[in-house]
Amino acid sequence: MRYQLYYWTGIQGRGEFVRLALEDAGADYVDVAREKGDEAIMPFLQGKQSGALPFAPPFLKDGRAVIAQVANILSHLGPKLKLVPASASAQHYASQLQLTIADLVTEVHDTHHPIASSLCYDDQRDEAKRRAEDFRQNRLPKFLGYFENVLERGNGRHALTAHSYVDLSLFQIMSGLDYAFPRAMKKMQRKLPRLRALNERVSERPRIAAYLASPRRLAFNENGIFRHYPELDDAR
Repeated sequence: MRYQLYYWTGIQGRGEFVRLALEDAGADYVDVAREKGDEAIMPFLQGKQSGALPFAPPFLKDGRAVIAQVANILSHLGPKLKLVPASASAQHYASQLQLTIADLVTEVHDTHHPIASSLCYDDQRDEAKRRAEDFRQNRLPKFLGYFENVLERGNGRHALTAHSYVDLSLFQIMSGLDYAFPRAMKKMQRKLPRLRALNERVSERPRIAAYLASPRRLAFNENGIFRHYPELDDAR
């Protein structure tokens, strides 16, 4: 059965974490809004479609089931796509790690929108500078240090005992942070050898490499979660 992914057009956003899993597994899926426009999302958000009511994209339609929230979607897809080990303990751990990644994604977003999502960046530039400084100095090292330790405690190569959707999500995190905070990430380079190696390995997986080279992989831009504003990065 063909999966239907719903996410806004024009940006990678949170939908990219789901997209990477579908692409890596070679799953049959359609990116609905890219074919039919963002208006295809609205009936679900307005409660005009059957199934669970999503608060916001991304959400996935799998048969009659409507599943929202990235970690929840990946927890559903992981066993189906063989992107998580079979044991319950491993699946719970994968979900835990993915929820921690979601926390990091929120903090990345809040570096450029610390006051309100409804305001544009220029309306909160000063506050964004303060938030981004704390993020670079305190939160980013804490999160990435944690995930570096996760890899070390695993087998040094994967978040779990084998390749999983968590590895794919860590690839997206590292790629996005390299775009948004290139100077800060360069300064941390030596402290993140396992994350760097994982990022390289994931990028070389055949289906991921093909996806990254395809038009389906949208470029990072200043409308998404990972935005590059030089004034929010480390000083040279």
